[in-house]
This record gives sequence, C-alpha cells and structure tokens, in this order.
Amino acid sequence: MRAPQTSLPAPSPPGLGLSAASELVPRHAVQLLTQAQAGLVLLDGGNVRLANPAAAQMFGCEPQRLIGQPWLRFIAKADHLQVLAQRQRRLEGEPGKAYDVRCVRPDGSEFDGRVCGQLVDIDGRPANLLTLFDVSEQKAALRRAEWHAEMLARSEALCRSGSFELAWPSGQVISSSGLRMLVGEATPAAGPELIDALPWVPADERSLVATIWRHAVLDEPFEFQHRVLCADGQLLTVLHRGVLHRAKDGHVGQHGIAILQDITQQRQAEHRIHELANFDEVTGLPNRTNFLGQIDAHAQAALREECGLTLHVIEVPRIVELKASMGFGAGDTLAMAIAARLRQFSDEREAVAHLGDSEFALLQRHEGPHEVEAARARAQALQTCLQQPVLLGATDVFPLCLIGIAAFPADGASAEELLEAAQTARLGAAATGGVAFFRPESNAQAVRELQLAAALRHAIERNELTVLYQPQVSLASGQIIGAEALLRWHSPDWGQVSPTEFIPVAERAGLIGAIDDWVLRQACAQSLAWQRQGLPLVRIGVNFSPLQFQQGDVAQQVQKALLDTGADPACLGVELTESTLMDDPVRAAAMLCELKSIGIEISLDDFGTGYSSLSCLRSLPIDVVKVDRSFVNDVTAGPESASVTRSIITMAHGLQMRVIAEGVETEAQLSLLLAKGCDQIQGYWFSPPVPADEVARMLAEHRCLPEHLTTRRSRPRTLLLVDDEENIVSALKRLFRRDGYRVITACSAAEGLQRLAETEVDVIISDQRMPGMTGVEFLRQAKALYPDTVRMTLSGFTDLQSIIDAVNEGAVYKFLTKPWDDERLRAHVVEAFRRKELADENRRLDLEVTGANREMAELNARLERLLGQQREQAALLQTSAGGAHELLDSLPQAVLGLDPDGLLAYVNETARQWLPAEQLPLGMAPGPLLAPALALPPGGTGTLLVHGQRCRAWKRSIYTPDGRPRGEMLVLMCPPMPAPFTAEPLLQATVSETAR
Repeated sequence: MRAPQTSLPAPSPPGLGLSAASELVPRHAVQLLTQAQAGLVLLDGGNVRLANPAAAQMFGCEPQRLIGQPWLRFIAKADHLQVLAQRQRRLEGEPGKAYDVRCVRPDGSEFDGRVCGQLVDIDGRPANLLTLFDVSEQKAALRRAEWHAEMLARSEALCRSGSFELAWPSGQVISSSGLRMLVGEATPAAGPELIDALPWVPADERSLVATIWRHAVLDEPFEFQHRVLCADGQLLTVLHRGVLHRAKDGHVGQHGIAILQDITQQRQAEHRIHELANFDEVTGLPNRTNFLGQIDAHAQAALREECGLTLHVIEVPRIVELKASMGFGAGDTLAMAIAARLRQFSDEREAVAHLGDSEFALLQRHEGPHEVEAARARAQALQTCLQQPVLLGATDVFPLCLIGIAAFPADGASAEELLEAAQTARLGAAATGGVAFFRPESNAQAVRELQLAAALRHAIERNELTVLYQPQVSLASGQIIGAEALLRWHSPDWGQVSPTEFIPVAERAGLIGAIDDWVLRQACAQSLAWQRQGLPLVRIGVNFSPLQFQQGDVAQQVQKALLDTGADPACLGVELTESTLMDDPVRAAAMLCELKSIGIEISLDDFGTGYSSLSCLRSLPIDVVKVDRSFVNDVTAGPESASVTRSIITMAHGLQMRVIAEGVETEAQLSLLLAKGCDQIQGYWFSPPVPADEVARMLAEHRCLPEHLTTRRSRPRTLLLVDDEENIVSALKRLFRRDGYRVITACSAAEGLQRLAETEVDVIISDQRMPGMTGVEFLRQAKALYPDTVRMTLSGFTDLQSIIDAVNEGAVYKFLTKPWDDERLRAHVVEAFRRKELADENRRLDLEVTGANREMAELNARLERLLGQQREQAALLQTSAGGAHELLDSLPQAVLGLDPDGLLAYVNETARQWLPAEQLPLGMAPGPLLAPALALPPGGTGTLLVHGQRCRAWKRSIYTPDGRPRGEMLVLMCPPMPAPFTAEPLLQATVSETAR
C-alpha cells in the first residue's frame, strides 16, 4: 500500500529560502513553516529546496546556504546508506519512520539528528518533506547512562558483588546485572521480587534480611552477613551493606540501596587460619595453646563451684619411633588412632588435646577434693584403653603410654604451672608402671632452676653473657639486610646453658627486665659500631620477653637506649611473640604504635605456634611476620606443611607485611620458600649465630645468596623428564637439548620429587604408568609442593578418567600421547615455558606492587604521626600563649607592648582600668599622656607624678631567640587609684645601674 502524497505548489527556484516561498506556498503556510520549532527541509531529487529557520539554526547557518545543496552533504558518510534506504522505502510507498543520523554542519562540526520523512507531491513530482530534531543532548545522556551501566556491571563482576534497589514500604526489589550474575540468574525475574521472598536468599534467612531492612534507620548505613543460594545450588557468604533514604522528586515512601559482596573465600581462609592456629592438623584435637586456654576456663569455673581438676598428660613414644622408622604417615596414623580413643574415653565435661608429636592431655573435672586412688584408677583405665593394639597395614602396633598426673590447685595455680607439673610427673612414669603423680619434693628441676636463678644474678656483672647475631637475607637482592640478636650464657659452673632453659628462669626470677635492657643496649652499640666502620646498614632485631612487654614500658625503654647510645632507630627492630600481643591487644597496640612513631620495625616472632586472632593481627602495626622454624622444617615433607607455609605467606602479604622464614637449613627448603614468595630467610644454611666481628666480615665481603636462589636470578629454562623407561628418557633428552633447555631426568616419581627439591624446575613431563606412584599422583604432589611449575603427561597407556580429573583440578596442564610427533611436542613445550615465564613475570610485578604499597603505607603512617606531633605542638604553643596573656592581665601593674614601629600591640587589663581608652589605640601610636614614658631610653626607668603621687615607669627592649629586635615593653607601677588619672609631665628620668 502506497503512502498518501501531499500536493504542494512547485518550489521556488534554487537559492530561495522561505522568505521567497510565497510564490509556491500560501502566506499562512509560510508563517507556519517559519514559526515551527522543528526543523523542516524539503528535498527535491536529493537536493534541498526549502529549509525553515529552525533547520538552518541546527546547521548554524542561513537557510540560503542549505538551499540547492545535496542533502547527503549534510549527513555523515557512515549514515549515507541509511538515508538512501529510507528515501527509497518512501518512494516505494512505505510510510516514513523516524530514524537517527549524524548531521554535519557547514563548518564541519556534527550533531545527532532525528529525521522523519514524508512523501509529498510538487507539480506531479515526488519530493521528501523531512522533519528534523536535534537530539544531541538525549544521545549524550544515553551514552553516559550506558557507560555508567557498563562500568557498574564490570565493577561488580571484578569485585564479585551485586546491588539492588528497594522501594519501601512496598518491598519491591530491582536487582542489578552483577547481582544476577553472582546468583547465577541469566535473565531478570519474570515478576517483581519482594524483600520478604527473595528467591536467591535461603528460606531460613529471608526473615533475617527482611527484618533488618524493616528496622533500618533513615540515612544510617548498616551491614550484616548472610548466605546466598545460587542457581546451581552453591551457597555463598555475602557481606550485605545497605542504607535507606527518603524518596525524592515528590515520590511517596522510602528508597533503599544495597551492595552484596561475596566473602566466601575470605571466610574460608579465616576459618582455615583459625584451625591451623588452634588445632592440631593431624588429629584435629586442640593444640597446646588452645588447651591452655581451656584449662584456664575450667580452673575459673572450678574455683567458683568449689570443684577439683585433674590433668593427665599422656606420652606415646611409639609415635616418634614410627616416624623415624616407617615415615611420617605411619606415625600420623597412630596419632589419629590415639586421638580417636581419647575422644571416646572422655565425656562432654572433659577436655582433650594433642600437645605435640607424641604428647596428649586429658583434663578431668570431679566433685570434691582430689583423691589419689580415684585418679589412679581413672589413669589406669585410660592407659588400658590407649594401649590396645592398632592395626597399621598388616601389622599390629602396641602403643606404650606414660601418664603424668597433676591436681588443681594443689600442684599448679595456673594453666602453665599445672601443665608443667603433669609433664614433670610423666618423666617418672616409666619407673612406676606407666602412671605417676606430681611430687614437688622430688622435683630436681626446681632445684636446678633455683641454682640457675642465683647464678644469673651475677652473669651480667661477670661478663658471662654474650650476644651473637644471625644474619637475615633478602630473597630479592640476596644481600644481608638484618640480623637477630641472640643471647648466650656460658657459666663457669654450668657450662653453656641453653636460652630455652635460662630465659624462663630469668622470667620467673624477675631478672628478665635487666637482661632485655642489656641485650638492647648491646645491639644499639653494635649497630653504631658497624655504621662507623662504613658497613652497609642492617637492622638488628631484639627479642623482648612477654613478661617484660606486659609489665614494663618497652617504648620508653627503647627510646632511652637509643638516646643514650646515639643509635639510629632505623637500624633497630623489636621481635615479639603472638602470645605477648594477644594477652592485652589494646595495650599492645598502643605500645607498638609508640615504637613505630620513633621508627622501630616490629616483627611477630614464631608465627603459627600461638593463638593470634586475625582481626587483632590486622589492627596491629606489624611490619614482619616470622614463620616458625617448625613449619620451615616440614616444608619439604609433604603438601600439607607446604600449604600451611604458603597460607601464612599469602595472609601476611595480604596484610601488607613482609615474611621471614626461620630455621632454613637446606637448599631445598630455601628453593621452596623462594617459590612461595617468601621475602627473607634466616637459618644455618646461610649462617649460624656468629659474633659481631664475623657479621662485619660478611658485610665487608658483601656475602650474599647465589643468584639462582634469589628473585632476580637469571637461569636457563629447566625441564624435568620423568619416565621409568631409560630409552624414552634418552630420546626426549636428545630432542629437547637442541632447544637450549636445561634437561633434568628421573626414572621414578620418588626420584622426580627429589629432583624438584634439589633444582628449581619450570616444566615437568611425566609418564603415567610408573611403579610405586602413577604420573597423575606424582604431578598432584608436584602441584601441591611446587604450584608454579607447568605439568604435562606423556603416555601411551593411561586411565582416561584419571587424566581428565587431573586436568580439571589443575594438576595436569596438557595430556600428550605416545608415540609423539617431535615438532608438535617441541611446540607444546615452548608454549608451556611461555606460560610459566608469563606467570613468573606476573608474580614479580605483584611483589613489586605489594612492596610499593607497603612502603607507601609506611610513609603515609609516618607523615600522619608527624602531622599529629605538629598539631600537638601547635596546641601547646597556643595554650602557652593563652596562659601568658592571662598572667599579664592579672598583674597589678600596667603593661603595654609596642611593635618595632612604635605602634601599640598589647595592653593588659590593669592598663585599661588606669588609663583612658583614647590613650590606648591598638595598632596606632599611644596617646600623648604616655609620651614622657615613651621617651625613656631602652633599659631606662623614670618617675611620673600622678595626682601628686609618684608613679614608676620601666622600659625594656624585646628580642627574638635569634637576637632580632621584636619591640618594646613599657611597665607603669602606680598605687591603686579609684578612677582613671591624667599623667603630668616627666619630672625626672634616669637610667638604672642595672640597665647600664
């Protein structure tokens, strides 16, 4: 169906605008076209024949400049085809529809136009009448809205978060695309979602979400946590932040905005760290630190309820023997069996724990006083239960149990004392049938402790104490950047006494304060001595006893030592244990901030063995986390220990802290720590604790780590080939050697793990069918221990499902089949090395960014402290100035201050009362009544007669601290007058002798 045509008279000749169109269009029509707000353009054969002023204004020119020009000249080239297609459709009879094009002005600028064409008839010829609107603002607003929507969606996807809007009180929810993506909903809900029945909130938590929103206070943000049910059935934990505002623009009700962020992995990490810090990983029982807390809680309850406690400490030596003879797996299996029996033997009111490798504990609560026979019967029943044979493989193992018993409060008033008493009793259990009670009179250790305490009191004055220094090495540069000060005691009577023995004695004897201060001053003096020798600056870490930190003012002690010795605070560090900080986190935070303010580095020592809370750790100004040597010793033993170490390093870096690994004794440990991103190491592999002169020699010789054991190392690409067929290994070795790789081979999975511990490897190619351990199992262990390697399987015989599982879980990068094509295999290996190098570069950049962020945070904190000190000084000066003014106002003498130009700058209250106001114009010269006194020379005195009475005048010069003149001060001393007086001429002027 053809569109109707409108008949118009023939247009005016080219070059005529609307003003000359009266020949073609009636006068009233011309007026309508002229006054139309929309742009009107008449096209005849593709050329402009008429254009009203509105259209000309859009193009920024007179209508005559449009007349006769091709219409496509004013359309962007990209839209020409669209314009031609629209015109063709109108000529074919289709009704005109609005469409958008980019319009070009004569000056070359562009704007967005919306065009609607209508076919008209001019003297029997078809023509196009176009209606044109400028929609640039609408288009720009639409583009901005689309950009904001896209940025919101991308931001939500990156942050794993989503948002929604809430109309209140209707409760209708409009979800963002990010929220729908988070919960796995591909499209918006068909109907409106209500806050009371959100489909992606678990049913048991919907009332919680709705209730919190119902009780929300206007304009007060709130947050809480709940779960989210995804479309695939997965449950996520989200942090729900929201705020409720009053609706604007005349709308009724309230308007809510909420943001939901996925914190599932964070919660899992926190839970895992809590488990590692408080529970034994093998048995799942509470560890020593956790158990001590339980003993404290039970002890407090026992004192309130007048009950008794009996502690059993159980030693199972066979666990250690099995680990030494059959491996850690056998020992762990026996430990788990003992733990299971211990749980079954105890009831819900009793506490059990795994204190160490072979040491367990049971805390029993009983009514009334401690009864020896009842405790003995309970211990013997426990011994019988635990000593039942345990089947390990095909062998029955009979564990021998030794039990020590201590009672609360008779044998120990605190958790530590009670545990120590039970452990001491266990030492004599072998001689008494496996069960022994604590007997103080037979405690030879207590006697030795008393003797050690007496000898310690004279150790400092007799120069029996020495300080050794163990270097700390950066894994980035390989250089020595610090040293830990370690106390040693060589007694003439006792010989070399271990610090683990005499430090606790010093704490209990009250000597630890003096010893800590002595070590601190020795470290400060040694740091200053190294600087004077021109050696590189290193930071010396000093350990402080928990008792000293809790009872003394460590910050003041450190500051005094620095002032007395002249040492640089930047060369001193303080090392504290987790238990030291967690006993009183508030006091610890205040003291650590004070230490940081003077430039001292804070290190958290023996991390992983205490019970520090992640929230407290995050709030403390800690610079360095020192991984306990127990984790470092086991880091190459299995995937579990390696995972613990990697978790600690990741957590510390996330909190902007550096990591030092203690007790590094082998190159394999060092290589694994380097691969896991550790920052520094300390241990016997580099250097044992040595005297200060030996450290100075190392610094002077620039002793450092080999370059291949640092993050700046440059080494050849390393390829590990694992196959039990020697001919296959030889063929692969010949194939890859021409590519310049460093090729390492192994004939079994166990040998492959040994090669990985000895050498840093980039790419692993392993056979599948090997004796003892399959290739997939080997690569799984390699991934756990060395996750940065790229692992591939090359095999002709394999279980396809196991390969698929390994690929899916990331243990295997690619699966290649035998026989292989040389060129394809080489190409796969090249791609694997490229993948590995890209990952290494990303880690390096991440470490640099993390270090830069950490340095920036430290700099910002230092600047904030300096600003705080300056504010305090300014407030002090202001307070001091205010006090001086109050003091001068309270004087009974008239005091006037003059600036260097002789203008009146200050007048106290007494002067205002004695002298007329017109004689005291602030900011101007004093009145004539004061001229005689002003004529006095600096330092002179004079006498005035006031109402017949003598008035004494003093004039003094005022100087700045650097000696520059600051003005003069005039003091008038007169008897009290009932009313303002008039000064008479100066009768006498002298210069005092003191002034001369």
